[in-house]
Amino acid sequence: MALAFYRKYRPKKLEELLGQEATIQILQNAAKQDRIGHAYLFYGPRGTGKTTTARLVVKLLNCERRHADKAFHDKGEPCGECRTCREVDEGNAFDLIEIDAASNRGIDEIRNLKESIGSVPTSAPYKVYIIDEVHMLTGAAFNALLKTLEEPPRHAVLILATTEYEKLPATITSRTQRFLFKKLPKVKIIEKLSLIAKAEGITIDGAALELIAAASEGSLRDAESLLDQLGSLESAITLSVAERLTGRVGFKKVDALAEHIINGDLTRAIHYLAEINEEGHNIIQLTKDLIHYLRKILSYKLSPSVETFLHLEMTNDELKRLKELSEKVSPEKTIPLIKALIRGYSEMRYSPFAAVPLEVALIEHLKKTE
Repeated sequence: MALAFYRKYRPKKLEELLGQEATIQILQNAAKQDRIGHAYLFYGPRGTGKTTTARLVVKLLNCERRHADKAFHDKGEPCGECRTCREVDEGNAFDLIEIDAASNRGIDEIRNLKESIGSVPTSAPYKVYIIDEVHMLTGAAFNALLKTLEEPPRHAVLILATTEYEKLPATITSRTQRFLFKKLPKVKIIEKLSLIAKAEGITIDGAALELIAAASEGSLRDAESLLDQLGSLESAITLSVAERLTGRVGFKKVDALAEHIINGDLTRAIHYLAEINEEGHNIIQLTKDLIHYLRKILSYKLSPSVETFLHLEMTNDELKRLKELSEKVSPEKTIPLIKALIRGYSEMRYSPFAAVPLEVALIEHLKKTE
């Protein structure tokens, strides 16, 4: 069985993690000073590296070379080559216990953890527990975890991971070192996908890569999974192929529709929307992309300094087009338009006629501005 891309190309060192620079620096410094904590909480959107980072912390704690080589120790990185590092990478480390709280959420599972955590590690200096989706634990399970989380044995470290930080009790979060994992910038995802495509011998258009990165919405794991899926095709991956398989339209289609709307050309806007709908694209997702694009255009119009942040979300060509359209928009017309599109988006999510709310929103707005 072939190994999934998101597992095959999982970072082996902290410096390989994308988009989490502050977290990397803190953990590297903690490792250099032997100040790795006894309890961590990694939280943020899916596919941003929480579980990967947790495993890297395990490697930092148990890396044989770090314990034997002082010069290497001061780099604040695991070697990735010793026995314990390889065991973590291969998923057969005896002293790494991963618990999925979504399916092991009761008090009995936490009691078992409390009983087993006291036993000494089998073959490594530290025993590490990773509790994924920790927000799924029951109230009783959280209460049972409190004391162990506050004062685990000297040989034990607990790492909690969640996508829903707000569901955790304050009594839990206050007992951990907390790290926020951010969505990855689109340009970073494109860079990583390009490297994977080259390594795997996948021929793919730059526009298709951009679409995959956009469709992942900041989740590198989702982007790698999409590339993995498309990579099974024997032919070259074009933008049209990526659009058909993801159900999402590329930037050029969103840009063209936005231009018709900004120009106040109702006939072309409705005709172009009909073409996109006829091709079978996801109109709900198109509306969402259109709202975000118009928001960025308006933001740049009102505050050009946001270009610093837009560079992370857009390629140079996309940013060039955004600047061109920003010269044509007026806040007085664009703000009501965005509000109308948001209302249409809310309606179409529950409508059997997905395109109708978008068409009505465009007709109402463009008729008013004629």
